Amino acid sequence: MKTRRGFLRTAALSGLGVAAGARTFSLTGDEKDPVSRPVEDLTKNLPDFTREDFIARQDKAREWMEKEGIDALFVEGGANLLYFMNINWWLSERVFGCLLSPYAETVWICPAFEKARAEEVIAFGNDIRVWEEHSNPYGLFKDYLKSISRPGGKIGIDPNARSFVNEGMRKAGGIRVVDGAIVTEPVRAVKSEKEIELMDAANRITKLAYKKGFSQLREGMTTGELSQIIRQAHTDLGASGGGGPMFGFTAAFPHGTRQVRNLQEGDVVLVDGGCSVKGYKSDVTRTVVFGKPSDELKKTWNTVWNAQQAAFRAIKDGAVCGDVDQAARKEMEKGGFGFGYEYFAHRLGHGIGMETHEYPYLVKDNPLKMSAGMTFTNEPGLYLYGKFGVRIEDSLAVTANGCKILGGMPCVSMDDVLSETN
Repeated sequence: MKTRRGFLRTAALSGLGVAAGARTFSLTGDEKDPVSRPVEDLTKNLPDFTREDFIARQDKAREWMEKEGIDALFVEGGANLLYFMNINWWLSERVFGCLLSPYAETVWICPAFEKARAEEVIAFGNDIRVWEEHSNPYGLFKDYLKSISRPGGKIGIDPNARSFVNEGMRKAGGIRVVDGAIVTEPVRAVKSEKEIELMDAANRITKLAYKKGFSQLREGMTTGELSQIIRQAHTDLGASGGGGPMFGFTAAFPHGTRQVRNLQEGDVVLVDGGCSVKGYKSDVTRTVVFGKPSDELKKTWNTVWNAQQAAFRAIKDGAVCGDVDQAARKEMEKGGFGFGYEYFAHRLGHGIGMETHEYPYLVKDNPLKMSAGMTFTNEPGLYLYGKFGVRIEDSLAVTANGCKILGGMPCVSMDDVLSETN
């Protein structure tokens, strides 16, 4: 697969005013009368996707189909249909989607009574093949293969397709059904310059929203109150998003707990969240301390930070995904937390783009080599149940010689978790 180089542009994104109130990390930059500074919509002037962008995506899918010996790819409603065809179609019990092939123009499978609506939104392909309510739609797939001179051929199924679509096609006979992920995943994994620019903006917005929230921490605060501040800051900056805070011992649950804790002196404050900008996601986690951290907390926090930095150093075009995960775990072991999953309980990271979690993954034994333009999260964490949890997460884009932290504002120390000086 071809790599893309020289695609990363620096987004010109201005800062969000914050009130100085947190006590254990600094708010760098000009803080004179920060509350009165105007808030800017950072989604303005960002690029839109053109018809040519979608055609390029379709052509890449066709290249992968030829390489893998697949005669057609069926894509139904969801992220893949939006990615390849710019259609956001709802999912129901009725089969609707497109057949993309290296050997023919795009064909659509559509309930007959939805055809007029489909004609309004379909931008690629004029051949809409319909089925009536009483009929079996899967015969249309068998007939399609014949029409493109591939009887009994292979149809790759969108990996997000529902199971009944797979089974219906298999039962129809005369079709070899295969996993379409071998087409969709490598195409979507390498992001274009526009995609990365949107993700850069999304991550910047989330980080500025966190900074706003951290500036207003106070004893007795509920997680809901902090969440609302962060959500409103996202809105003010032009995006729909937020963050899920956890305080004190509840931060040891990687994805939250039913237990309730209001903010107390010495608590960690862990916030994980993100937003969407023109369909592209951010994912950011920061852990700060309200008050004076214990020695144990300092050691744990520094170990997590060291693990994230080791992973950043290991990432570049050609690096092996599994090796990056292991680079982080070696730092955990040096810090006294072991090499396995006892305290660092999850993989290092996941792909990110139109979906918050998508292919590929930074996990042990993943042999996939990175390509410039792939985007991941780097999110090591340590979780000490009954005490606290620490996680630091940034989204990144792989470059020829390293990586770019999306949204900037890296975590440089416990006292400067959203730095605007780096």
